[in-house]
Amino acid sequence: MPDGRDPVPSSPTENADAHDPAALSGPTEKCGVVGVSLAERDAARPLYYSLYALQHRGQESAGIVTHDGFQQHDHVEMGLVGDAFTEDDIESLRGSAGIGHVRYPTAGSVDKSCAQPFTVSFRSGALGLSHNGNLVNADEVRDELAAQGHAFTSDGDTEVIAHDLARNLLEADLVRAVKRTMGRIHGSYSLTIMHDDTVLGVRDPEGNRPLCIGELDDGYVVASESAAIDTLDGELVRDVRPGELVVLNPDGEGFDSYQLFEREHTAHCFFEHVYFARPDSVIDGNLVYEVRRELGRKLWEESGIDTDVVMPVPDSGRAFASGYAEAAQEDGADVEFAEGLMKNRYVGRTFIMPTQDERERAVRLKLNPIKSTVEGKTVTLVDDSIVRGTTSTQLVALLKDCGAAEVHMRIGAPPIAAPCYMGINMATREELIAADRSVEEIREEIEADSLGYLSPDAVADALGEERADLCMGCVTGEYPYDIEGEEMDADHADNPRPDVGESASADD
Repeated sequence: MPDGRDPVPSSPTENADAHDPAALSGPTEKCGVVGVSLAERDAARPLYYSLYALQHRGQESAGIVTHDGFQQHDHVEMGLVGDAFTEDDIESLRGSAGIGHVRYPTAGSVDKSCAQPFTVSFRSGALGLSHNGNLVNADEVRDELAAQGHAFTSDGDTEVIAHDLARNLLEADLVRAVKRTMGRIHGSYSLTIMHDDTVLGVRDPEGNRPLCIGELDDGYVVASESAAIDTLDGELVRDVRPGELVVLNPDGEGFDSYQLFEREHTAHCFFEHVYFARPDSVIDGNLVYEVRRELGRKLWEESGIDTDVVMPVPDSGRAFASGYAEAAQEDGADVEFAEGLMKNRYVGRTFIMPTQDERERAVRLKLNPIKSTVEGKTVTLVDDSIVRGTTSTQLVALLKDCGAAEVHMRIGAPPIAAPCYMGINMATREELIAADRSVEEIREEIEADSLGYLSPDAVADALGEERADLCMGCVTGEYPYDIEGEEMDADHADNPRPDVGESASADD
């Protein structure tokens, strides 16, 4: 039976969230990864710009590793991209090939030992590795490698992948080594890897986390999101396919593709489209902004209510609210779309709130209603999700205190009722408001006049995918990976947990 445990250690900063102004309790993404291979110029500056474009995916640490054809260079530091690198740091990172990483930890410590890219030097060369996702069998693989004499310097799962790949590179060529490691690790991963001056991109066989390929004037790039490619004035080529290895040519002239694993179904994370990804990114063929607008339109179809004003919770609710209001107006509803909550972008997540009164005051510090938009009006407030419910409760109270006649909450996702083990720092079952409450009970808890969520089928329709090809473990409690203590989604029965003790070369 599911035990409701938190899948990973957490710290006060791990649960911070930009759109949860008081409790700072929303879900957080784990990482952003990027890899660049250019014809002649150094890769460090394009990598630096790419990490800026992916900063929303992780704010705890940032790092770049490059290779100049003779030796590896690296710089990894805690903090935001702009704080982690100086001009001298960028100048020191020589070489036309490199990988980068921004991290928000969901597995491993919140310190420099788990910051990435992770680097290893061994007999077969130098290895760098960046990881977005979360392994569910990292402990098993680590224990087996430790028994063989591997010494680990961190408690993160990325080092486990790096050690396993380094071991396999001693016995096999690059493609076979990657395939052997993929056959042993179980869980969610999009990787950028550098072996000497060769850059690789790898996506797990279910394609849970995003990864795409872009073409530049003088080379190629793999990145978590296409927004990073846009930043480099590149062109999106396509998504890396689930189970695919992409090897960028060291001269920047192209890339080779190897389909190493295939599954009947994918397990694309629907929450990437709902919350995490930048609205201007294209993920698995869908522009995130348009998906969110379509989710808003379907939200009106399923649970629309005719009110005076439709307003978003900034910033993540904006596209949902826009689509919702547009669909309402097309149906003849006399509703106005308005920005009724103004966000103060200069209140950081380290704001100290020692008492309940001060925690409630933090809502007004971060989000302030426009009284003329709200007073005397019936209001539909649109957000992407409700996790613990603390913020929703405070926002409903804030709008009513400002004179709203009614406040109706509409949510552009299904109820989040279970934790995520795939690289999102979600709350525990005990903390999730939807884990043991009906929609009506949640409505009563947050004191809204009505509450409506989007159905899982509507999410699949908006994405143009089958339900079986989406990971909705946080909604259904059934997961596409074999996780101890949890139920496995029957559609993913062809994705069993590997026996790490079996011969690694059996699939060559």
